[in-house]
Amino acid sequence: GRRAELHKMAAAGAEAAAEEEKQLPEGDPESGGDSDDEGDSDSSGDGEDEEKENEAEIQRLGGQLSINAFDYNCHLDLIKLLRQEGELVKLRRARQKMSELFPLTEEIWLDWLKDEIKMASEISEREKVYELFERAVKDYICPEIWLEYAQYSIGGIGQEGGIEKVRSIFERALTAVGLHVTKGTALWEAYREFENAILETAQPAPGSIPSPEQQQVLCSQLEKIHTLFRRQLGIPLLDMEASYAEYEEWSEEPIPETTIKNYKKALQQLEKCKPYEEALLGAETPKLAEYQAYIDFEMKAGDPARIQLIYERALAENCLVPDLWARYNQYLDRQLKVKELVLSAHDRAVRNCPWTVGLWIRYLLAMERHRVEHSIISEMFEKALNAGFIQATDYVEIWQAYLDYLRRRVDFTQDSSKELEELRSAFARAVEYLKQEVEERFSESGDPSCTIMQNWARVEARLCNNMQKARELWDNIMTKGNAKYANMWLEYYNLERAHGDTQHCRKALHRAVQCTSDYPEHVCEVLLTLERIEGTLEDWDAAVQKTENRLARVNEQRAKAAEKEAALAKQEEERAEQRKQARAEKKASKKAKKTRIGDKRKADEDDEGEWGQEEELPSKKHRGEGDGVLPEEDMEVETGLFGRSEKPDGPAVPKEKASTSRKDVPKVFHDSSKDKVTVFVSNLSYTMAEPEAKLRELFGSCGEVVEIRAVFNNKGTFRGYCYVQFREEEAARQALALDRTAVEGRPMFVSPCVDKNKNPDFKVFRYSTTLEKHKLFISGLPFSCTKEELEEVCKAHGNVKDIRLVTNRAGKPKGLAYVEYENEAQASQAVLKMDGLTVKDHVIKVMISNPPLRKLPDRPEPGRASLSLAPRQIYGARGKGRTQLSMMPRALQRQSNPVAKAENGMVQNSPATSSDPAAEPKKMSNADFAKMLLKK
Repeated sequence: GRRAELHKMAAAGAEAAAEEEKQLPEGDPESGGDSDDEGDSDSSGDGEDEEKENEAEIQRLGGQLSINAFDYNCHLDLIKLLRQEGELVKLRRARQKMSELFPLTEEIWLDWLKDEIKMASEISEREKVYELFERAVKDYICPEIWLEYAQYSIGGIGQEGGIEKVRSIFERALTAVGLHVTKGTALWEAYREFENAILETAQPAPGSIPSPEQQQVLCSQLEKIHTLFRRQLGIPLLDMEASYAEYEEWSEEPIPETTIKNYKKALQQLEKCKPYEEALLGAETPKLAEYQAYIDFEMKAGDPARIQLIYERALAENCLVPDLWARYNQYLDRQLKVKELVLSAHDRAVRNCPWTVGLWIRYLLAMERHRVEHSIISEMFEKALNAGFIQATDYVEIWQAYLDYLRRRVDFTQDSSKELEELRSAFARAVEYLKQEVEERFSESGDPSCTIMQNWARVEARLCNNMQKARELWDNIMTKGNAKYANMWLEYYNLERAHGDTQHCRKALHRAVQCTSDYPEHVCEVLLTLERIEGTLEDWDAAVQKTENRLARVNEQRAKAAEKEAALAKQEEERAEQRKQARAEKKASKKAKKTRIGDKRKADEDDEGEWGQEEELPSKKHRGEGDGVLPEEDMEVETGLFGRSEKPDGPAVPKEKASTSRKDVPKVFHDSSKDKVTVFVSNLSYTMAEPEAKLRELFGSCGEVVEIRAVFNNKGTFRGYCYVQFREEEAARQALALDRTAVEGRPMFVSPCVDKNKNPDFKVFRYSTTLEKHKLFISGLPFSCTKEELEEVCKAHGNVKDIRLVTNRAGKPKGLAYVEYENEAQASQAVLKMDGLTVKDHVIKVMISNPPLRKLPDRPEPGRASLSLAPRQIYGARGKGRTQLSMMPRALQRQSNPVAKAENGMVQNSPATSSDPAAEPKKMSNADFAKMLLKK
């Protein structure tokens, strides 16, 4: 059908435009035709209501865009409604605004072009369509748009230079997408059919003899078609065997050997490309991994045109992936280095991912590299400032890149110049911008170390020989909370040393000794070194006295801090001892109570029987000795030890006899080899009746459950956690998906069964703790806010993939939530529009998800006071809390450490232990005392 159409259009020439106009149906709503008047009054009334609703929605969308012009989905909805209503003028304006802010997808461009083609009847209107096509082919490399462009241009061959214009467009299209393995063939065929149509119009009338001029035209046209066939057969394209057969049939001459050789070579290359094309065909969108593998393959082959095309194909489906744009731009910058191509790619990158500061920096560098005018670079920098970066540090980076560019423009051999004044003005503006704009938005400037001011001071000192200005800048830096850091003082000292004088060096180091709190010894050493090399005796004495006084105060402060830590550690130790005694007394009273109960039951028995009854009571056993119930202190590290052997599908035990039945059940040693098929379930309700049956029903969907071992205390009360053992390892992995499932009003925690004694660093946390630019963190929510209500608020700003309301262990909301969008662009826009929003009289705070890193305590050096962790067993069932730190020096902690045992059970006294005067004396029996006295 396409070939016949091309023949017809080529023969008709200038009449094609009129033909297109005739093709519009008279009743088309978009063409303003009459509609059917036979409908009843009810249907017309419904139509009027719908029109009013659409008009109201159009006004609402327009108002929303006036507030936030970067709302991508709002632009799409407005264009869709305007096209539906036939508002062609407003539709054109809406599309124009969107295209200025965003690159448009292939579908949007094709709809726009088709609408404009229908309305273009005059030559001037056709020129506007040509301009629109030129804009469309610049956004993405789309074979369909190029094919549409070429076919539309055929309709204008009747105009002057029309044929050459069509050929020019076809050649540009082949350069852009002619190498496309799957879609390039259609473009080659369209080009050949156009040339065949021209050939038919050049044929002489039947029976007539062509003139020499006609014969020359025919030969020239035939050669054009031969050349197209040969060019196409040298490129690896799908169905190239059919193209070869078509060439054989069309050509009256044998195919040249060179063409056959190139054809076979292209076939071999096609075989290498097919696996990658098939992978793309079978993969789901966005196919990023498959495209990356294809890119790596083409990079190894080294053909620049094919590398560029595969990058463009990948970006058409992954236009919101900043890393892909960065790699593409880096390739263009370092390999092709073609100005128009490089700058176009950088421009498209920042339009697709405006929130990524790295792409803006690369764009500025590329513009400078290709000597773009200064006014254009400055204008692009201003656009970058308004791009809406998501971190304060991003603004510091873009300012630093722009300042570097301005510094490179200055000729420092001149005392003063316009460029130098512009650089100084930009430095001042950068400092003010970070202080006002950035700090107001992010509650931080992003530049705590004042790197921009430091660079400004270096420029003034080294390049402008203006040390006075550099000192003023450093004075400002130190007043911003940096005076306590030794590295800041030493940075200034080095600058003063290189470009200042000794007097100011000495003055800076004296101030550093006075103010530094992190590494005062190092600063003191630098001061003494200076005086040793350049100072007088008076300078040396003053420096020694200054440093000694300062270090004495520092040591005194450290000693007080150590004493305070030791006192706090002692208090904590005393409290722990009191808790330990309280538990011992409580256990003793329970045991005495049980003994009295036994006395009442066996009043007729003698004393021996009473003692026998007491001996039968279960005693508390040490870890690993066979009891099914762990001490409270070992609740969290109990994984992989002991559980119950009672089968969960056995007969139900009455509640009043639960205590007795739990104690009478034989205990089973935990097999650690089954950890891979076992999951640890916790945070269950203590009042759960028959947890085995409840959990067997819950976990049955994951696979065959072999055993459920619930943990009970000595009274037979459920302790809220258990072990679920499956038959297959895959079932245990599927069971982990039930983590946080609500069970009796509480979130059930499901984690792998791991012995924390062997793996103390093992942590289970299913959510990311790093920066996720497509996810939002929302705080300040009302506790009554549901997931559905929050989704209703968030979906207005993009496609919401997931919402997680943060709860405590009891399942109660904490007023926090995480909202995941499809991409970074939607999340960035949601932050701008939702931050400060009121939800049920609560003002919420919205930011990009970037949880702070948990600071782990450093390992102290031997012999130094440290914030080291005390033994886990003294802090209760759930281990140490965040604030439960031992403030005791390590040397004192050895007193409370249990005596080490060798493998054979005998006490091992190491030299360090025996020589420690603070160590506790070994308890001695009467025989030991006798031996000691006899020796004396």
